[in-house]
Amino acid sequence: MEVVKMPKLSDTMTEGVVAAWHKKVGDKVKSGELLADIETDKATMEFESFQDGVLLYIGVEKGKAAPVDSILAILGKEGEDYKSLISPTQPPQNGGAETQSAKTPPATSTLLEGAGVGLLPPGVEIVKMPKLSDTMTDGVVSKWHKKVGDKVKSGELLADIQTDKATMEFESFQDGVLIYIGVEENGTAPVDSILAILGKGGEDVQAIIKSQQTAPPQPSPKGREPEAIKEIQGTIAPVAKSPLRGDLEGLSGLRLKASPLAKALAKEKGIDITSVAGTGDEGRITKKDIENFKPSAAKSTVASVSSGNVGVESYTEEPISQMRKTIARRLSESKFTAPHFYLTVEILMDRAMEARTAINEIATSKVSFNDIVIKAVSAALRKHPKINSSWLGDKIRYNNHIHIGVAMAVEDGLLVPVVKFADNKSLSQISAEVKVYGQKAKEKKLQPQDWEGNTFTISNLGMFGIDSFTAIVNPPDACILAVGGIKEQPIVKNGKLEVGNIMKLTLSCDHRVVDGASGAAFLQTLKAYLENPVTILA
Repeated sequence: MEVVKMPKLSDTMTEGVVAAWHKKVGDKVKSGELLADIETDKATMEFESFQDGVLLYIGVEKGKAAPVDSILAILGKEGEDYKSLISPTQPPQNGGAETQSAKTPPATSTLLEGAGVGLLPPGVEIVKMPKLSDTMTDGVVSKWHKKVGDKVKSGELLADIQTDKATMEFESFQDGVLIYIGVEENGTAPVDSILAILGKGGEDVQAIIKSQQTAPPQPSPKGREPEAIKEIQGTIAPVAKSPLRGDLEGLSGLRLKASPLAKALAKEKGIDITSVAGTGDEGRITKKDIENFKPSAAKSTVASVSSGNVGVESYTEEPISQMRKTIARRLSESKFTAPHFYLTVEILMDRAMEARTAINEIATSKVSFNDIVIKAVSAALRKHPKINSSWLGDKIRYNNHIHIGVAMAVEDGLLVPVVKFADNKSLSQISAEVKVYGQKAKEKKLQPQDWEGNTFTISNLGMFGIDSFTAIVNPPDACILAVGGIKEQPIVKNGKLEVGNIMKLTLSCDHRVVDGASGAAFLQTLKAYLENPVTILA
């Protein structure tokens, strides 16, 4: 027999939620087959079996949480006695020899763990505002796909939730009737606050809400959730997917990759979703693909603005987006916590411009000046590891790997996808990767793994005609490089006045980590690389 434990699927994961089981007790399982979908603190991921056998026991029900390394399932030969492998503190769950359904349910109420959470009537479930990104503190409900009184099935799309980084689809994990909406459309609520309440219909919602607000916290046994806990969590789409396999969904032998919203929209429009080409990750069909499948003949109209309001005071106000809130919070913390200082240097870009022209004559992906800066910075960081560091309060971390964050402007603010191991990549590879990130950022398709792990950040406003500027350090980095535009101006070269192409760079440094001399030495090396790009290869 083999005990399958709850895997640690991210560096910050302490527990996982089983979003779906793809096998039931008694099913044969082959190595490599999909066993379950597990929701971590960052994404929902497919979990495969590493061995053959029969699924004898399921240790965590669908929708339930369990700590890393707890028993997820047991595989073995048909009829084997697995009970000796189960800890006395972990009762069998769905599908085991002693199923949950065989036990006597609470007679009058369900216990919901957490501060201010008390007893609930039978069949009532609290849906909380989920934490859909590592920096998310509250969420905005962009759209409700159900209204009060609607029946909701497990897996159906409940709402679209805007985080600080993207707008994500939120599915229900249980069946029921939507009896209460806790956050109206375009409303904001903190993580773990009441998003909605599901029940059988007809329950006294105000009494339920009051019980949650007034009841004292209920302790739970260490290491697992008590049997009666019904804390409901959701899942997000898109789900992080491994190679296609699994259930049939309109295509023989393939699982159709489509967001719940795309499926619902296709059904509404009468579109055969299997005939739609997906543009998302791994061909996933999105709402945009459905909308563009059959272009509407209706022409958009732009409201004209009257010019007759001269002398009239007016203004418009818009709610702050989640992304803008996070930018404000993180950069305020950086600016007022880290003592910044700034170093500026001028770079003669004549040779870099010649090198770029020569490279683009043969390159498969056209190289930009920003790509050249990324490559030069990664090479300079290899020689100056103190710049590639982080302040951790009681210690300084010097990173041996070089992950370059590339600041990108999007409609709602700023995102910083990361070119990982940039010093080991060619200019063409860097260029192709940055282009993909740029497109994903515009379409709000960046995933957590795309923006995590930066050790140094570059912010380039040169394409907007900015000569020079200072940037705020992007935590946890110790430095950020602000890149201005290339501008023709007079220079003195070999005692003669000539015209040169000058680019200004400003390095913002956290003085707790980097001293002026270290920052200056880094910029000298970077200047040498950019003024003679062939030396990057040395």
